[in-house]
Amino acid sequence: MAGKPVQRKRRPSIKDVAALAQVSSKTVSNVLHGQIFVADATRSRVLRAIEELDYRPDPLARNLRSGRSGILAVAVPNVEVPFFAELTSRIVIAARARGYTVLIDETSGVREREVDLLTGIAPLLADGVIFSPQEISRSQLTSLLRRTARQTPVVLLGEHVIGLPVDHVLIDNVAAGADATRALIALGRRRVAAIGLPPGYDDPQEHADLRLQGYRQALEDAGLPYDPHLTVAAGARRSADGASAMTSLLALPEPPDAVFCMTDLLALGAVRALYEQGRSVPEDVAVIGFDNIAHTQFSVPTISTISPDKTAIAEAAVELILQRLAGSNKPPQVVEVRHDLIIRESTAGRRRPARRRR
Repeated sequence: MAGKPVQRKRRPSIKDVAALAQVSSKTVSNVLHGQIFVADATRSRVLRAIEELDYRPDPLARNLRSGRSGILAVAVPNVEVPFFAELTSRIVIAARARGYTVLIDETSGVREREVDLLTGIAPLLADGVIFSPQEISRSQLTSLLRRTARQTPVVLLGEHVIGLPVDHVLIDNVAAGADATRALIALGRRRVAAIGLPPGYDDPQEHADLRLQGYRQALEDAGLPYDPHLTVAAGARRSADGASAMTSLLALPEPPDAVFCMTDLLALGAVRALYEQGRSVPEDVAVIGFDNIAHTQFSVPTISTISPDKTAIAEAAVELILQRLAGSNKPPQVVEVRHDLIIRESTAGRRRPARRRR
């Protein structure tokens, strides 16, 4: 006997989303296209319905109607760095929920590649660009954005350049750096080092690194002197750089009793160097990182860290692009996303495992 024909599951429609969210199909369309006049509560309800139904707009039909590609370009310095990998993944999820495909580019933090991103094929191919600059200068970036952003919306991420005439998503890095440092000071530590100053800055007072500003602010608030010997450059802010910097700090006549690392990778390297030198974390040296990458939950000890809300960063960046595509003429927006201080074993110590009962 011939088998029964397979019944394919019907693809959810915009009407299904509207019914579940208890709104009109037009409202669902407005949310998908980033219209700015949808109430936040309504937008959240629609997005939950989209996720629950796994609704995917038909990109071919939409693009034929709008003349758009249905693609967003995301450019980060290095996709192997866990923070950027995790953030990019969240951007992909946020874009997919709105029917967009993401094209990922890696600039390697090289100025020429960052320039190529804004002058090459990405702005022509994509409907919008989400960009985390690292090396490009303020003046050069301003000039490029004046040309690129006229045709293709651009959203900047991070703290490298602030105050440019495009939308920008970031956290309060000064407050975050201060929170991390205050957490160490609250433990009673008085020689708090900072690892992560980019190379080439001999005088930290001349450098605008916002996390470093927060570090210095917390020291000042606690009445602790700033010691330039406790502020160490760390190259690309990778684990090997953290280990090297920590080793140099331990060689000081008066080594630190706590360290604020400006990335979690630096913190992981610092903890390894302390282990190899026979120092206990946090008993001898307390360590706190920045980024809350997944690795920090499984290291020994687990790493205390500053946790930016990566999902909120991704959602805000995609939403800003869609608002511009929908015709928003608002002045450039700066969206500041929350951060949290996550306390783990590298500052709180490890719990002893409970004894088994016989």
